[in-house]
Amino acid sequence: MEGYNEFCDFNPAELRLIGALRALRMLHYSAWLARRWQDPIFPRTFPWFNTIRYWGEHILELREQLAAIEEPPLELP
Repeated sequence: MEGYNEFCDFNPAELRLIGALRALRMLHYSAWLARRWQDPIFPRTFPWFNTIRYWGEHILELREQLAAIEEPPLELP
């Protein structure tokens, strides 16, 4: 935190946003891939994306993230 505060003041109340922002990033990344799936390079570059395994793991990760969000927020020492 000391290093971060050298560049910008950190509002500890924003710690509660970390989980929600991580979930948003996870969803945004999958949506980005899905929107570009028709581009011929995407299926070759991301062959795991359009699989049952990927979506099963993605749903599990989102459920785990939801559980983390429901936990009390982190606190600074």
